[in-house]
Amino acid sequence: MLQASTLPTRLRPRTLSNWLFFVAALVVAMVIIGGITRLTESGLSITQWKPISGIIPPLTGAQWQAEFDNYKKIPEYQQLNRGMTMAGFQAIFFWEYVHRLLGRVVGAAYLLPLLAFWAARRIPRGYVPRLFALVALVCFQGAIGWWMVSSGLAKRTDVSHVRLAVHLVTALTLLAGTVWTALDLRDLAANRLANPARLRAFAATALVLLFVQIMFGAFTAGLDAGYAFSSWPLMGDEIFPAATPMTDPLWRNAVDNPVAVQFIHRWLAFVAAAGVVWLGLKAIRAGAPLVGWSLIVLVAAQIVLGIATLLSGVEIVVAVAHQANAALTLIVATAAAHAVSRRAA
Repeated sequence: MLQASTLPTRLRPRTLSNWLFFVAALVVAMVIIGGITRLTESGLSITQWKPISGIIPPLTGAQWQAEFDNYKKIPEYQQLNRGMTMAGFQAIFFWEYVHRLLGRVVGAAYLLPLLAFWAARRIPRGYVPRLFALVALVCFQGAIGWWMVSSGLAKRTDVSHVRLAVHLVTALTLLAGTVWTALDLRDLAANRLANPARLRAFAATALVLLFVQIMFGAFTAGLDAGYAFSSWPLMGDEIFPAATPMTDPLWRNAVDNPVAVQFIHRWLAFVAAAGVVWLGLKAIRAGAPLVGWSLIVLVAAQIVLGIATLLSGVEIVVAVAHQANAALTLIVATAAAHAVSRRAA
């Protein structure tokens, strides 16, 4: 248990908490831009990974032509986009560039203030390893992003949907860890004797269900499975199309078969929703009614947006709203899990 004397006045848990919430907002923005990048099929427009020099975009006609020539070498251009104009290339380059730039901003917004707080000894005891672990996850996420992009540069016309899922789930793990740590610090700012929350089993179960559903959402996006059937609740005229070609082993259909993946994403949504609503109700009973009711509303909105995404034929505005709401749902679900997992001081 922390004693009052162990939290010197130089420590700034509320300031740290506010900083982490700001970083979390940047991560949400990056998830949204990542969704737009995927939906506009812009992710392969930059074919090199230059963490430092890549900050500066092409500025001259010659530089733009060099980037375009690099893009022309990959299968996506040769098989799908042959004849694309420079203006068309610049349009897709824009989204990938913004996505990568925002990734660098997130890294700087995490690392530079953390180093300043650490040097000034403003971080409470026990939080330094956790904060540096989150920064390491940011760096790892950048490497995963390039690992994902590289999968579409040689033999494929798109990125691996499995690597896309790893990229998204890692980003949302970073988001959840950032929010959880910010909430721990907010509790410490309110009560110097507050202990960090310890995730309870039922809350962890609800979060795992949510993460699995998000993973299948990434599979759906990466396989373009949302286009397979644009009807609901049936897929065409059936719950599951009997004529769907299946592969061996059977389990691979849950990963690689667009029809099977869409089917799982459709109906796992209600299992995940039940678990997350249960978590919301628990949060209400634990004295966090705003968090609990907000979570229930976001879950309902997410289901409506998911159905609307299907019925619209994956219209980009609706699909981006669906992904953005998923990130918001995760934030509030994390807050609800934190509310039910607080420990007595």
